[in-house]
Amino acid sequence: MDKEEKDTPGNKFVKKFPEQIIHLFVVFSVFIVGIILIRAYVIPARLKESGYHRTKTIEAELSFKGSYSESEVCVECHDDINEKKRNGFHKFLACETCHGAGAVHAENPGETSPPAPTGRVYCALCHAYDPARPTGFPQVATMAHNPMKACITCHDPHAPKPPEVPKECSACHGEISRTMSISPHVHLECVTCHTVPQNHKTTPRAKKPTTPENREFCGKCHDRDARVKGIPGVDMKTHGEKYLCWQCHYPHMPEAR
Repeated sequence: MDKEEKDTPGNKFVKKFPEQIIHLFVVFSVFIVGIILIRAYVIPARLKESGYHRTKTIEAELSFKGSYSESEVCVECHDDINEKKRNGFHKFLACETCHGAGAVHAENPGETSPPAPTGRVYCALCHAYDPARPTGFPQVATMAHNPMKACITCHDPHAPKPPEVPKECSACHGEISRTMSISPHVHLECVTCHTVPQNHKTTPRAKKPTTPENREFCGKCHDRDARVKGIPGVDMKTHGEKYLCWQCHYPHMPEAR
């Protein structure tokens, strides 16, 4: 009897495949059969038509009441504002970026007016400090920057040049400023290592500050022959050999790696 059980096809199948594989196969088969049954008897026939979703999407888009117009339409009545905007930092923003869909207003300007964001929340969507944004993009700490005042109190939204140029580098380089605050370089001014053109403060991407290009620059303070009191000194001829100082030391936090 035992021999016959061992020779049955079922026993041979169990021996060939581990029990876990058989269980997984059964579960997978039940899952596939369930999907087939649901598709055959539960999903309505119209949802299985290839063109159904495309048709419904077109209908939904056509039923959308809010429609946009091009900025050229706004210029027809607001040429003075457009002239100001064209020469400002927001020249690449479409009017409807801030004012919303304006086709209805363009057709009946006397009956409807587009919304004009005047609070602090809307501007913060782009200008609240975020380290992921490009260096030089205007950012502020919204809780500390003129708290409780609307942005348009100081900035004309169509030409948002600040009323005065920031005097401190930390206005744009907050992350670097916070790093240096706990760094051995905390007492160094930025211009100690960087030559900063005056127009860098107004066009930071077009005019960039200079950065040191060689080992000798750091050696002015850190070469042991310089003998600057209280500053770590090394033999610049042998220390680091051919490598630049900032390949091993981050200048704003120059701890040894």
